[in-house]
Amino acid sequence: QVQFVESGGGLVQPGGSLMLSCAASGSITGYAMAWYRQAPGKQRQLVARVSISRRKDYAVSVKGRFTISRDNSKNTAYLQMTGLKPEDTAVYYCNAGWDTQLGSWGQGTQVTVSS
Repeated sequence: QVQFVESGGGLVQPGGSLMLSCAASGSITGYAMAWYRQAPGKQRQLVARVSISRRKDYAVSVKGRFTISRDNSKNTAYLQMTGLKPEDTAVYYCNAGWDTQLGSWGQGTQVTVSS
């Protein structure tokens, strides 16, 4: 199974920005890539996904603020987050697949939005 290492999280004030990275252990060329998040006490939810053809889809709560992208040459997916809100606070994970999770879950990266 492909494994992922997420990075780029941190503490940011409301309205701030962060860029998350997801490095895969193998090629991502043949896979859709997706970002998920899990807030304390809540289930993991889909945030954004990008298909092999680079079609993009976003959760309503982040549309217009987050941008997903991929660099197949680097086996890496990204999540640019702007206009961050306290409710965006969560551990962020990435995985391969459009409707399913094809790889192993990584450790995730913590994003905390607080003043």
